[in-house]
Amino acid sequence: MSRIGKMPIKIPDKVKVAVDGSTVRVEGPKGKLAVPLNPLVKVVVEGGEVVVTRPNDERLPKSLHGLTRTLIGNAVRGVTQGFEDVLEIKGVGYRAEVKGQVLNMSVGFSHPVDFVLPAGVSCEVEKQTRVILRGVDKALVGQTAAQIRGIKRMEPYKGKGIQYAGERVRRKVGKQGVA
Repeated sequence: MSRIGKMPIKIPDKVKVAVDGSTVRVEGPKGKLAVPLNPLVKVVVEGGEVVVTRPNDERLPKSLHGLTRTLIGNAVRGVTQGFEDVLEIKGVGYRAEVKGQVLNMSVGFSHPVDFVLPAGVSCEVEKQTRVILRGVDKALVGQTAAQIRGIKRMEPYKGKGIQYAGERVRRKVGKQGVA
């Protein structure tokens, strides 16, 4: 039995969970989410808890059991607390600002980079170098953070670029001149 899959998900107050055929719909104070279901996994809402079960111990249902439980758990957490990713911009003259749903960045190119934020993700910039992404969908927030980071990754020689908060970048020693 899957250790994660067999744990029930407690439904907090102000959150509604409904199973509609092949989707689980979660609605809470921060928004609504829908999680698609595989027919090999069964989801039941009973007594303020969501229980995920599988019909047998074959390989595919076993792998989908814990995954489905985690996806539903993330949806419940997303509509109650939300998710957040923090990016840091490092480099002389590197900065960012938000204009509506567009993140405008100057990160060492000859032109400013405009990144259009997807629907469901909000952005806030602190001190022009700290970008905070918030949303209810964990996958969407993480994917958006990865795309923004991919615009100008941290380079190991000078330490310039965009990185996750708390990420350690291994610095390399540059070429040495021979005397």
